[in-house]
Amino acid sequence: MGDTMTSLQSFLVSDNQFHGVIPPSLCNASMLQMVQTVNNFLSGTIPRCLGARQEMLSVVNFAGNQLEATNDAEWGFLTSLTNCSNMILVDVSENKLQGVLPKSIGNLSTQMEFLGIASNSIAGTITEAIGNFINLDELDMENNLLQGTIPASLGKLKKLNRLSLSNNNLSGSIPVALGNLTKLTTLLLNTNALSGAIPSALSNCPLEELDLSYNNLSGPTPKELFLISSLSSSMYLAHNSLTGTLPSEVGNLRNLGELDLSDNMISGKIPTNIGECRSLQYLNLSGNHLDATIPLSLGQLRGLVVLDLSRNNLSGSIPEFLGTMKGLASLNLSSNDFEGEVPKDGIFLNAAATSVMGNSALCGGIPQLKLKMCSSPTKRRISSKLLMIIAAGAGILLVILSAMFVLCKRSKLIRAKPQITLLNDKYIRVSYAELVKATDGFTSENLIGVGSFGAVYKGRMEISGQQVMVAVKVLNLQHAGASRSFDAECEAWRCIRHRNLVKVITVCSSIDTRGGDFKALVFEFLPNGNLDQWLHKHLEEDNEPKMLDLIQRLQIAMHVASALDYLHHQKPFPIVHCDLKPSNILLDNNMVAHVGDFGLARFLHDEHNDKSETPTSSRTAIRGTIGYVAPEYGLGNEASIHGDVYSYGILLLEMFTGKRPTSSEFGEVLSLHKHVQMALPDQAATVIDQDLLKAESNGKGTEGGYQSSEDMRISCIVSILQVGISCSKETPTERIQIGDALRELQIIRDKFYAH
Repeated sequence: MGDTMTSLQSFLVSDNQFHGVIPPSLCNASMLQMVQTVNNFLSGTIPRCLGARQEMLSVVNFAGNQLEATNDAEWGFLTSLTNCSNMILVDVSENKLQGVLPKSIGNLSTQMEFLGIASNSIAGTITEAIGNFINLDELDMENNLLQGTIPASLGKLKKLNRLSLSNNNLSGSIPVALGNLTKLTTLLLNTNALSGAIPSALSNCPLEELDLSYNNLSGPTPKELFLISSLSSSMYLAHNSLTGTLPSEVGNLRNLGELDLSDNMISGKIPTNIGECRSLQYLNLSGNHLDATIPLSLGQLRGLVVLDLSRNNLSGSIPEFLGTMKGLASLNLSSNDFEGEVPKDGIFLNAAATSVMGNSALCGGIPQLKLKMCSSPTKRRISSKLLMIIAAGAGILLVILSAMFVLCKRSKLIRAKPQITLLNDKYIRVSYAELVKATDGFTSENLIGVGSFGAVYKGRMEISGQQVMVAVKVLNLQHAGASRSFDAECEAWRCIRHRNLVKVITVCSSIDTRGGDFKALVFEFLPNGNLDQWLHKHLEEDNEPKMLDLIQRLQIAMHVASALDYLHHQKPFPIVHCDLKPSNILLDNNMVAHVGDFGLARFLHDEHNDKSETPTSSRTAIRGTIGYVAPEYGLGNEASIHGDVYSYGILLLEMFTGKRPTSSEFGEVLSLHKHVQMALPDQAATVIDQDLLKAESNGKGTEGGYQSSEDMRISCIVSILQVGISCSKETPTERIQIGDALRELQIIRDKFYAH
């Protein structure tokens, strides 16, 4: 077998196909460039000779196995891998590695882009030499036993996009040098023993997700954190010892989805401008010293799903607007000083979703809340015995809620690996019969839309004991390419997870009642349809046309750009969507955009992994939809992230002109790109969607945040269109990267808000 291995270039096995140990003969493969055995049942140790003779080795991925290491000898493979100057990825996450992390890890190639040792039992400290990896994009060390301080040398990793050190035993302060990471979008340091103040320098990072919860951090919360305009996913600062007031700058987090400051020592009032955080779905301020009343501006958070203000010193009456918030699913106001009558509408009709205990002056509400009647002429004092019962009950409930929160947080720490199988324990199993029942037999009444390879139906299924709405995409296997499209979608969906991608629930590959093959994908149902319907059909509700205004279109454009940026930075291989267009962008209840339909998606493999592809699958086929497909695809060029950027540019132009790229008015010579480019900047008003301007004009004087002059609005749209032109240039190398486009749109949005 040694002779056979000598010329081996790649050793790739994934998804429960391989048992046993790593073949020692791999050490003889001098031409080896890639080793990837992910989510298998490999046991034993990693051969310490791996890398000693393989100077061309660039990828080593053993994630999701049962490999062991307990002493210096068994960790010897790291020393051997330092001989590989082309190494870009090392991932040994989710194994049974123990012992002390060798200092030699800092001697790996400076070309490293991904380093993962997460979810093991690795002890020791993180070497300062980690700062040598100047090309590192992602560093995952979470869920281990690491101790000591966080090395300040991490501030040298100027290309770092994701840093996760959560769930370890790290102590000391958070290095101020992390503020030098101007490309850092994800910072996870939660569940450690970090102390000291939160450095305000973190505001220099374009963070989208920040988690510093479950530490010993103290001092006031820096107002600079709330000025990070890129924060869109979450900011968790819970379970620390933060003091002072909640800065009024919190209102700047207009794109943030989740904010948790619970179990600190924050005092003062809830800032009124928290109502500016229009994207908030989860807000937890419990367990602090907040006082005064609930600000009326909180009612502006129409997308709020969970609100927890328990265990504070809040007073006054419970605002009526809480009962009118349609999306609110959980409300906890317990252990405060609220008084008066409890509302009887909305969330307050559900005793299981509402908690108001520990507010002795409250009355009324639905009977299930077991409060005293407000109409009682005599206000008898509650007996001390009853107070003790209520206090004990509240204490038990808080312990349960805290435990549930910890478990929820811990579960989020385990990051999905790119090679995870779609049908594993976290996805439900569903049969053909269940999908027939869910969609009433795939009736036309439940038909949502028809695409190139199949039809999508609306349905209702029971998931985890609850009836939920789903979208079922049924493949038409008689159509050429449908089966490959199904495989492509499964391959893509098992690797990705992002708030701006459609959430896949499960897949079904079965036999129908006629004995034929049946394949379907089940997604979450997004009730606001797709972007194409909003741009060109003007959806109606109660006979009133529904249109997207300027801010809504800009937010959707940013959501899509964020999803593409995520896909284009997937490790170890980027993902190209290949069919970006309005009908593949779905909108949820809060008008948040979700990119879907990965039937044409491609993984950008390295050159040595492309040899297995057929010319028709990667080079000669036009990938995408006419009007949005990049011009180089028509010349036989292979799929690339530049092609996605082109499609995005055309999408952006369409969103703000209201014109399809295939419109007959352009003829054979003119294109949407040239049509807009020729009009900018002097004739911009002639190409801008007039409905967009009408919508802004009609709202003038009623929406304080949008009272801009017409010139200012046109100037804003011109800037957006210029981004679209930069993305859709004829030559791929002249197009800007999607991350740069996203940052340009953020600057445009912030400038517009300022006016």
